[in-house]
Amino acid sequence: MAAITSFRLHTSKLLKLGLPLVGANVAGFSIHMTDTIMLGWYSVTSLAASTVATSLWFILFIIGAGFGRAVTPMVAEAIELGDETRARRVTRMALWLSAIYAALLIPVLMFGEQILLLMGQEAVVAQQGGLYLQIAVLGMFPAMAAQVMRSYLGALELTAVQLWITLAALVANAVVNYALIFGNLGAPELGIAGAAIASIVVQLVQMIALMIYVQLKKPEAELFRRIWKSDNEAMRQVFRLGLPIGLTSFAEGGLFAGSSVMMGWIGEVELAAHGIALQLTAFMFMFHVGMAEAATIRSSRHYGARNEGELRRGAKTAYAVSLSFGVLVVAVFLAVPATLVGWFIDPTDPARDAVLALGVVLLMLSALFQFVDAAQIVALSVLRGVQDTRVPMWLACLSYWVIGIPASYVMAFPLGWGAQGLWLGLTVGLGVAAVLLSARFWGRDHV
Repeated sequence: MAAITSFRLHTSKLLKLGLPLVGANVAGFSIHMTDTIMLGWYSVTSLAASTVATSLWFILFIIGAGFGRAVTPMVAEAIELGDETRARRVTRMALWLSAIYAALLIPVLMFGEQILLLMGQEAVVAQQGGLYLQIAVLGMFPAMAAQVMRSYLGALELTAVQLWITLAALVANAVVNYALIFGNLGAPELGIAGAAIASIVVQLVQMIALMIYVQLKKPEAELFRRIWKSDNEAMRQVFRLGLPIGLTSFAEGGLFAGSSVMMGWIGEVELAAHGIALQLTAFMFMFHVGMAEAATIRSSRHYGARNEGELRRGAKTAYAVSLSFGVLVVAVFLAVPATLVGWFIDPTDPARDAVLALGVVLLMLSALFQFVDAAQIVALSVLRGVQDTRVPMWLACLSYWVIGIPASYVMAFPLGWGAQGLWLGLTVGLGVAAVLLSARFWGRDHV
């Protein structure tokens, strides 16, 4: 009876903290999905170009976002220990590191077209994708700074506001996309460039809104006072924890980005279908992302209190909640795959039938990795909560790059399984990660 009561208590606290984060992640991903849907309506070529370009943008973003994600466990632990000063110091230096990283990326992505050509993309896809990257890189710092603010607020268990701000950004993105992609509301028709501009606008709005909220909600924290002043000790702490987090996310993101690149080698239709199936899979994955963020916060608090028993009970709850949701996702994907894929394709597009047929197959294959995908992100989240990031980084690189990507390549090309083989390789990589990362957490004490 005591065990059941404890599980219910942990579940209640996790859901209370995590559901707003799930909503915020769903709304945030819906911003990107809006781009995908509208560009799919615009043209299959634009859809293919945005698929590979945003994959590249995102894997670069998530490396730098590791500095922001490091704020959650560091601030949560500091708050548990009553050290408000440390919470402020690490948050400000996370903003510094985000700005430095974003500035370094600007000259790199100015050569986006050449990079995509080197990655083996078709000329027309590389040209449009390169244009997108040249514009979208200007939104890198606002996006990373918003991540820092979300992590800071999450560590303080202020999660509901993140949902409302992201919902407002979703509406703004849809309106600006509608205007700039298609030339509506008196705006010029800019196609894929319009989608990139809309992304920058939304990222700026979110960053500013979150900063204003932090200042109004926590004026005593003085988070932005003398923000121009460097704090080398705090910067080193954030860098040491945040870089492995970013590289771990890069390893996983690189698995999916690599699959997009290889899918581009097969063909434009295959890449478009891959992009749609990936969007739907990632949309559902936002539940796990939100719950994982909540699990990081909860485990950070238990870690700060040096309570191993509660840490483990909270982790078990996080596993149970995410795996239960995986059952629902599998049911939906197997029940109505054609309806879901069809939302992304213009009914009059001549390539519609081919994209739809392959998209349905890929979506059904994605049901294979729902449970291992959930398990690996929960394991990463609780490890991050106890500030164990370096070994998990190497385990993730092994799982995704040494095993996952080669498995996708072998199944797709030497074995001749094509697009379906690529997705089976994804399952292999995620499965290995789930086993290794879970073993890392459960196989040792943390406090």
